[in-house]
Amino acid sequence: MPARTTAAPERKQATNPYHAVAVLPGPGACSSAHRFAGARYLSTRAPRLPLPTCDAVECKCRFKHFNDRRSGPRRRADIGFMPGTFNGSERRQTRGRRAEDRY
Repeated sequence: MPARTTAAPERKQATNPYHAVAVLPGPGACSSAHRFAGARYLSTRAPRLPLPTCDAVECKCRFKHFNDRRSGPRRRADIGFMPGTFNGSERRQTRGRRAEDRY
């Protein structure tokens, strides 16, 4: 019977390429975990737990999962700004480049 090898577990490939995680420090977490807390990382680039500099007796940190790295509104429309409400003066001299726009 062949000997069993214990290989390192492989990371699952994320189906969403923008899937993100954040480190949630557990009770009695090390200072490294608190430094990483709150920052979102693409799940494929996230640090492994326990962190390499972890000095806790038993690491109870975990990941919080998100659909993407973004945490707040990204566009003005996301905060209630309605597009098409330009209040400046019109500077265009001609109506357009197409022949039907010129008459």
